[in-house]
Amino acid sequence: MNTAQFVRVKGHRMSLLDEHQSYLQSDEFTHREKIALRYCDAIMRNPMLADDAMWKELHAEFTEPELVELGHYVGFMSGGQRWLLTLHTQHGELAEFIAARDSETKARKTA
Repeated sequence: MNTAQFVRVKGHRMSLLDEHQSYLQSDEFTHREKIALRYCDAIMRNPMLADDAMWKELHAEFTEPELVELGHYVGFMSGGQRWLLTLHTQHGELAEFIAARDSETKARKTA
């Protein structure tokens, strides 16, 4: 898994989010975005990447509450995606299941 699966970006920038961290050499991302993406990669792939130098850069760009929010969101999404993979689901199946269940519940209430 890599950052590209969890970060929404515009158009061609998505192709720069890969396991080779191509975004680091790109002019398409600001320094702030690059350090945030590096933080996401550390959370999802290798926590040892979050060294003192990274934390210094992160704190220069983000407040503590922003770092907590970003870290929580990435961890939640990454964990959720991994859990869904254990269910052997396909993209959209869970949303379809929830919509069908809600529709059945609504139909029973109105009947």
